[in-house]
Amino acid sequence: MESFITWLLIVGVIVFLSFLRQVNQYQRGVMFTMGRYTGTKNPGWRLVVPVFQSMKKVDIRVKAVDVPNQEAITKDNVSCQINAVIYYKVSDAAKAIIEVENFYYAVSQLAQTTMRNVVGEVSLDELLSQRDEVSDRIKVVVDRLTDPWGIKVDSVELKDIVLPENMKRTMAKQAEAEREKRAVIINSEGEVIAAGNLAKAGEILSKVPGALHLRTLNTINDISSDESNTVIFATPVEILRALDGFNKKKNEEK
Repeated sequence: MESFITWLLIVGVIVFLSFLRQVNQYQRGVMFTMGRYTGTKNPGWRLVVPVFQSMKKVDIRVKAVDVPNQEAITKDNVSCQINAVIYYKVSDAAKAIIEVENFYYAVSQLAQTTMRNVVGEVSLDELLSQRDEVSDRIKVVVDRLTDPWGIKVDSVELKDIVLPENMKRTMAKQAEAEREKRAVIINSEGEVIAAGNLAKAGEILSKVPGALHLRTLNTINDISSDESNTVIFATPVEILRALDGFNKKKNEEK
């Protein structure tokens, strides 16, 4: 009798342990009783009666979905390939199981189509220079559409934007032309400043008597240090005017 009771207890303990299910800290258990949703179980040991009950575990940690290369056409009809990474997590385990068959696959497919649609709404320049804004637009759309599935999208990051070779060459030529344009503008601005300084210097020299003559002598002194130089002496207009005035004065005295 005692042996029977012992065996009965052992069988009872085994059956009881077979009813236990462990839900880890990073999981939530979605419980179904006779096919109907009856609650979401928190981490710990949970009793699940076979045949009558079942429990599906859902990982609620942040997941990274690598969206593969997608062929997309921008608003200005430029073909390119783009890929991205979407970070999301399950915010409602019950919805993730009940509302969608496979939320992993569904989020990946939705991200691909949304990425192509958003890229088609922007030009190539906007796509290259405003990647963060494009990523935010993709995140907003995916987050809104996955909300009924109990999914929360944390962020979307565009990884690579691959352009055709002919477009790369065109952009390189455009960048080179832009640099040449800036160089010409800077050079012309320098010439304007230099011309202004020369005009200012000429005005000062013309107002001060003998200043131009002193400048001429200083220039001759600078070039006379090299014996191989041939010096052509240019007589300033001031000297000619001074001689002309001296001759007129002399003629008047006669």
